[in-house]
Amino acid sequence: MIYKDKISEAVEFLKTKLPKKPQIAMVLGSGLGGFAKEIPSAIDIPYEDIPFWPKSTVPGHAGQLVCGQMGNNYVMTLNGRVHYYEGYSMDEVTFPIRVCGLLGVKTLILTNASGGINYGLTPGDLVLIYDHINFMGVNPLRSEEGNLFEPRFPDMTFAYDHKLMVLCEQVAEENGITLKRGIYIAFSGPSFETPAEIRMARILGADIVGMSTVPEAMAAKQMGIRVCAISCVANYAAGMEDKPLTHEEVLEETKKASSKLAIILRSLCDTVKES
Repeated sequence: MIYKDKISEAVEFLKTKLPKKPQIAMVLGSGLGGFAKEIPSAIDIPYEDIPFWPKSTVPGHAGQLVCGQMGNNYVMTLNGRVHYYEGYSMDEVTFPIRVCGLLGVKTLILTNASGGINYGLTPGDLVLIYDHINFMGVNPLRSEEGNLFEPRFPDMTFAYDHKLMVLCEQVAEENGITLKRGIYIAFSGPSFETPAEIRMARILGADIVGMSTVPEAMAAKQMGIRVCAISCVANYAAGMEDKPLTHEEVLEETKKASSKLAIILRSLCDTVKES
């Protein structure tokens, strides 16, 4: 079965489960899945029930859709994502985003945990991603099955929606939350980066580093979906402290910052309108 047919089958399955078309899709990253519990009268759909939907294998990623009405929007929350380093192809990594787009989603909110490269960032900080550097070694829009989505050559000048960024900053300011802007660089993982790689990333202009988000943002942009991405700085990047990095540390720090992030996410769900 070709890739686009697999996407269509997942879309048709979800149409039978959801009472209405979702306007917003939200990807909850490492340790940030607690927000899904805030959706009232939610419909939970395990990933394994959805045809061809990739299954997350990483701790901190629950692996289920949590869907329901939040404020003015029907929200489809992806509680957990899959990563390129798990052995999935980029078509599989972006599969959930393709499904969201064909279901009618107009706004995608991405969250993740990251390592702080910029010396002005500390663990627990929230960073609004305004641009990215794809250092994963592959473009997620490339497909062996040819040109499946248009445009073939999407512009990435404004990959992250300016109006959504301003809205996030307004909400943060109103609630006394510090929200900084930054450039995210994505490596393929699963190893953490070396100190030399972090020094290189800093020279290139990156503020934070991680192993996700960029493929999802690029696929969404190609499909005409507005993208907003917020990162929780979970640790200092490699070489900035004299200690090894661990995934457990990432989960612990994101849990601490999740309440601040939840305030921003709730407001987005309540106020975002289809453009």
